[in-house]
Amino acid sequence: MSADVERERPRHEDLVDERLVSWYFLAALGYMFISMLGGFLMGFQLIRHNPLRGIELLSPGRWRMIHTNAIAYGFLANAFLGALHWAVPRLALRPVLDRRLSYFIFGAWQVVVLSTAVGIMLGQAQGLEWGETPVWIDPLALAGLLLVAINFLAPIVRLRGPMYVTLWYFTAAFIWTFLTYAMGNFIPQYFVSGTSAGAVGGLFIHDLVGLFVTPLGWGLMYYFVPIMLKKPVWSHGLSLVGFWGLAFFYPLTGIHHFLYTPIPMFLQYGAVISTIAVEMVVTTVLINFFVTLRGATGALTNNLPIRWFYTGMVFYGLTCLQCAFQTTLTFQALIHFTDWVVGHAHMVMFGVFSMWLLGTMTYLFPRLLKTDWYSRTLCEWHYWLSALGIGLMSADLIVAGPFQGYFWASLLPWDVSVDFSIPFWAVRLVAGTMMFTGLLVFLTNLALTWAQARRAEEPAVLAAAA
Repeated sequence: MSADVERERPRHEDLVDERLVSWYFLAALGYMFISMLGGFLMGFQLIRHNPLRGIELLSPGRWRMIHTNAIAYGFLANAFLGALHWAVPRLALRPVLDRRLSYFIFGAWQVVVLSTAVGIMLGQAQGLEWGETPVWIDPLALAGLLLVAINFLAPIVRLRGPMYVTLWYFTAAFIWTFLTYAMGNFIPQYFVSGTSAGAVGGLFIHDLVGLFVTPLGWGLMYYFVPIMLKKPVWSHGLSLVGFWGLAFFYPLTGIHHFLYTPIPMFLQYGAVISTIAVEMVVTTVLINFFVTLRGATGALTNNLPIRWFYTGMVFYGLTCLQCAFQTTLTFQALIHFTDWVVGHAHMVMFGVFSMWLLGTMTYLFPRLLKTDWYSRTLCEWHYWLSALGIGLMSADLIVAGPFQGYFWASLLPWDVSVDFSIPFWAVRLVAGTMMFTGLLVFLTNLALTWAQARRAEEPAVLAAAA
């Protein structure tokens, strides 16, 4: 690199607001704690030991919605925004449009998430899965998503030369997320009803995963993995195949949530075929990353963030393979409404995206705090409790699902299937306890690392004062 180019390259501190990245990560971890606490309470409810019995505002149905919304809009959205404030300026070599806007978005988004929780507790939830946000929150959330897109797209559109695949994913996600949220929260509420609303709701459920968290997640993997492995992605062309395959097939899959309904069968068949096609697309992405790992497999043992990332990739492959089976009409007739679907959802939301984001935090917090982790051992405990916990929970619920389906098909009394399921739900609670304990370990390690960083700063501050 020539001296002139080196002089023109912006400094990291001029590009990235590290304090804001830390704030987003801390907010995300706070919401993850709330979400896991809600899941914990639901786990006790399932084994007939609800600790909040008789309290309407904290009834299981409302806690369940807080559990899902806190993980989607509280943890995932905040963690992604923190990671984007690190990655986008460094890739575009330009800061976001306006740092003041970034801080405004941070505060406004916390208001949106907390107001959503309050509205749900007060019984104001919409009747839309993953779209339970009260109607008076939806315009605010949509405005926030628009501001996010403007803030991050400003440096991207000014980029000269070829655009790295990470920015392809990010750019698409900013546009898709805004359109997906508008589609799911406004069209069924105000413009269509009946099966049409069901079809739109199905698209929203899946597009929220496929067009919001998936492009942001894979975009971060294409950014962080080559940096940590110190080698380029194996095939740039294959990475674009993955991007365009996602863009083409994923928007068509949502109707598979509503098989055997009055929705026209050609739409149901199209969703089935598109879902199977997504597995083929995901296979190309996984091949790209695992071939990239060739010759550097030692990173799986000595590089903890890489281990988080590739564990998430394994879960992603399993999730999409499982989805390709469960979306078929034959299999759907058996497992619909069973715990198979719950295990599938936990595998993708925690086993994939949360694993990626926790790995990102494991990598970035030492750089944000300018010190190593207080305890590598606690980092290991966090990983193993989380990975084994989600593996156990997913396997437990996926095994329970077909049995529940056969019980219902046999026309035995409902209580028979419930009694059968309680041991599985007890194992689910054990797995959830492992994951929750892992989070507490991580928070403890982070607090000790933060204190360590503050102690390291004190001599420098005293020396500067002298």
